Amino acid sequence: MIVEVVTGADERPEVRVVDVDDLARLHLALGQVTDEEADEALRAAGLGRLEDGESGVLDAAALRAAAEAQAGSPAGADDWGRRWEGLLATARDRGWTADDGAGLKVHVESAAGA
Repeated sequence: MIVEVVTGADERPEVRVVDVDDLARLHLALGQVTDEEADEALRAAGLGRLEDGESGVLDAAALRAAAEAQAGSPAGADDWGRRWEGLLATARDRGWTADDGAGLKVHVESAAGA
């Protein structure tokens, strides 16, 4: 799953959650936006915040709500939920959760082509 912050309409940054069925990976991808614009867009969307140019924290509950709404077929909802819980378990095991436990630490990559 990828959370993208890219230049949207009227050159304003917008946040998109894409590749929602790929729960084997999670990262934040920034397009042609400044760190400040990315942080502001993430906060405005209620999805998290940018820590610095290399890392961010995503709100797990908000991310799940945004992603689950786009996930595959309704028949696969139980499977998606199990895989989501697996993603959270892996994040906890590897220390990729924020101090408050409600956020997931992610690394930042380029959203080239986005």
